[in-house]
Amino acid sequence: MSLLRLSDVSARLGGKAVLDGVDLSIREGEFVGLIGPNGAGKSTLLRAVLGLTPSSGEIDIGGTPALNLSATARAKIVSYLPQEREIAWPVTAERLVGLGRSPHMPAFAGLGERDNAAVLRAMQRMDVAEFAARPATELSGGEKARVLIARALAQEAPLMLADEPTAGLDPLHQIALMRVFAALAREGASVVACLHDLGLAARWCTRLVLLDAGRIVADGTPAEVLTQARLRDVYNIEAYIGEVGGGLVVYPLDLSSLPDAQR
Repeated sequence: MSLLRLSDVSARLGGKAVLDGVDLSIREGEFVGLIGPNGAGKSTLLRAVLGLTPSSGEIDIGGTPALNLSATARAKIVSYLPQEREIAWPVTAERLVGLGRSPHMPAFAGLGERDNAAVLRAMQRMDVAEFAARPATELSGGEKARVLIARALAQEAPLMLADEPTAGLDPLHQIALMRVFAALAREGASVVACLHDLGLAARWCTRLVLLDAGRIVADGTPAEVLTQARLRDVYNIEAYIGEVGGGLVVYPLDLSSLPDAQR
């Protein structure tokens, strides 16, 4: 089943085209990495799906035109982790994560048993249960990032859109987050994440979509998308591409100082 479908989607910001005729379909059980250089249109694509950036073309979410979905109906299908990680109110981490249950709750109702269970699962998955009673504003930057990811997980939507989710996380928790996203895909949900770390994208994503100048230039498995030729054309870099432990390894390199024969 297609959880998300974009057909000929375009968007402009400040008079400049940032998405240009994008066609994309996301099925159940996929962990899709949106990759590409700065300004390629990755964040704009996510925001267009959510109606946060004006766009043209057709966007269907869960088989329904996005324009026909109320904010609550959309939030039951799609959770969103934006780039911005600011926490303005000194609520406890547990209460902040509990906000992810809002789409499933009647107005002015408190968390029920099912909601509390979802909050606990999300906090355990992100290893933040020990912070439950602490004011979220007093957490470190990385801890705040993990709590906000837990809030999105607590929403338990079948599709998660995450914009640079590993930003602010140390290597241990970056890998832990990739494991969580991969597990969600195995459980039948789908994750679409904007990623700058090509190594993480290559190792963990089931599918990569490479954007450049607002257009999709490659779509396939990591091995199909991350070729030397594409990395040169799109990123203007060289990279080591190999395999370790049955998984792809991609490591950008600066080879400009080497003689041509050694490149």
